[in-house]
Amino acid sequence: MKRAIVTPPVLSPTALAELKQWLGITTSQDDAPLGNLLRAGLDTCEAFTGSMPIEAACEEVLPLSSAWQRLFTRPVQAITAVQAIPASGPRSDLAASAYAIELDADGGGRVLVTVPGDAARLAVRFTAGLAPSWETLPEALRHGILRLAAHQHRERETSGAGPIPPAAVAALWRPWRRMRLT
Repeated sequence: MKRAIVTPPVLSPTALAELKQWLGITTSQDDAPLGNLLRAGLDTCEAFTGSMPIEAACEEVLPLSSAWQRLFTRPVQAITAVQAIPASGPRSDLAASAYAIELDADGGGRVLVTVPGDAARLAVRFTAGLAPSWETLPEALRHGILRLAAHQHRERETSGAGPIPPAAVAALWRPWRRMRLT
């Protein structure tokens, strides 16, 4: 599985304003690095919880199979396209009658290709995320992302050898954590 984020989540100015308030920063000279810390916080939140926090357009490339294939990214809101990737040549959209899709109640998405044509692999485009925006993100996740970004900002001048995420952030995110058994 190879995931690409086609359209990254939009991080509203509210997120930066909340982080600056938490840190007591009133100038705009650190806005770019603070924004980078917030985006890193989103990535860390996804890695810890197993769920993408803010909606983004994504694509996963899957091997061709005659069985149902589960998308790795969660929670899937909508599967928007399935494309055939041949061994050589350009991609092509599969007809809607050539595949079936399912969205599970637990946020998973699955694809079954019934007429693969000359495909060697599949590209599945979809929208995934817990919330459409920063403002609608559950409070515990949002607060954890802010605390992690603030922690990273404060630790920038030290060795930074502590655990990531810190225990206070992990406690906020733990109820949202998805565990997978393999």
